[in-house]
Amino acid sequence: MNRKILVIEDNEQNLYLVTFILEKNGFDVIQARSGDEGVKLAGQSKPDLILLDIQLPVMDGYTVARELRKMPSLASIPIVAVTSFAMPGDRENALAAGCTGYIEKPIDPDTFMSQISQHL
Repeated sequence: MNRKILVIEDNEQNLYLVTFILEKNGFDVIQARSGDEGVKLAGQSKPDLILLDIQLPVMDGYTVARELRKMPSLASIPIVAVTSFAMPGDRENALAAGCTGYIEKPIDPDTFMSQISQHL
């Protein structure tokens, strides 16, 4: 059985690229286009990893991470912020909200899978 990765991303181009790379590498991808949808799908699907954009409609990524960490069934699932928030303190904010990792956008297709594998 393939490992499942939930990608919570509202930008269609970013979602397409990440999904393409992950599926090419044998992962099953579940897509959510908003924070609240991501929380719902995470609870339903119990993915092996969650890739989380920070700038999301309805509920931002920091709030999503905090909500996911409140759910006992998801407590051990790694959450990696994949975001264009790259100012001083942004990585620390993501980690403080409950993320276990941080990848800056734009992603580098050549190194993306090695960054992902560090969290699986």
